[in-house]
Amino acid sequence: MHARQRILGSGALLVSALSSTVSAQPACAPGAPQVIIYHAGSLTAAFSQVEKLFTAQTGICVVDVAAGSVDAARRVTAGKEPCDIYASADAEDIDVLLKPGRHADYNISFAQGAMVLAYNTASRNASTIAAPNIAFNPPAQIPPVVDDWHAQLTQAGVLIGGSNPFLDPSGYRSDLMFQLAERRYQVPNLYNTLVGHYTLTRTGDVLGKNFDYQFTYEHSAYAAYLANPQTYRYASLPPEIGLSDPELNRRYRQASIEIPGLHAEHSQPFVRLPATRVVWGLTILKTAPNEANAVKFLQTLFSEDGRKIQQSTGPMPIVPPVVSHSDFRDLQPGLRGLVRPVRDEH
Repeated sequence: MHARQRILGSGALLVSALSSTVSAQPACAPGAPQVIIYHAGSLTAAFSQVEKLFTAQTGICVVDVAAGSVDAARRVTAGKEPCDIYASADAEDIDVLLKPGRHADYNISFAQGAMVLAYNTASRNASTIAAPNIAFNPPAQIPPVVDDWHAQLTQAGVLIGGSNPFLDPSGYRSDLMFQLAERRYQVPNLYNTLVGHYTLTRTGDVLGKNFDYQFTYEHSAYAAYLANPQTYRYASLPPEIGLSDPELNRRYRQASIEIPGLHAEHSQPFVRLPATRVVWGLTILKTAPNEANAVKFLQTLFSEDGRKIQQSTGPMPIVPPVVSHSDFRDLQPGLRGLVRPVRDEH
């Protein structure tokens, strides 16, 4: 089997059979005003706090569903699950997955971050994976990985844990970073070797016990460190690998991955997602059953109070949020004064 198939599964994999960790709060009371939000799991901390603020201010109940961004996109399009706001850990998902099927008209980039390499003090090579002369003192000071980090990750017995690339951007970003690593270090077959050490994690798996390393979002790593400061560690990656620098977007886009499309009957069953810097994006779906309430929620999210919540929980807000010039005209009037139109980064 080709190494890429080991990370993505066999070609016969049925998208309908895929599953991911999904969480949702109880439904609203019958007849109560509501807004339905499907969002990436990496947004749970920030959105839960903004939702509490929003409900307190407006009395509008929030139906909150957290899932892998690709899985969520599939559920609200092919699955026809009612949804007002879709917020992805990769803004590219909206352009590639939602817009072509006319499920969304615009894509607002509202938060940004970076990928880091997380591990545990019990992980293999834990004492040698990060620069020894820089103290680990998050969030102010994060040591970088050592120059041969990629070689240490491919040693016998080392496992890199992650999510399913068909369901979640953190999963396919691992694949994309493996490609970028091979381009940067010019090590023959490095991509395939890294993929050979990648394992899909399951609920209950423990970092440092069931797997040694994980590529994750910096704000998520910091939250995990606060929950377990004695043993949880993470190191920063070179900008060429960590998807953190907007100036390197053209370079990132040299890497790409194909994942199943949203509709099994589509003439192109697979879609191509390029690597880009880590940016969270959101949209109000064209089929939103509570569009006016969705606009009100985004007004809260983009407000000063909403930004403060994001800054305290991550990911880091983009102030003001940005949208392409071509998408700006499709925004609801209540959002146009809150975002800034920019030239497409592509």
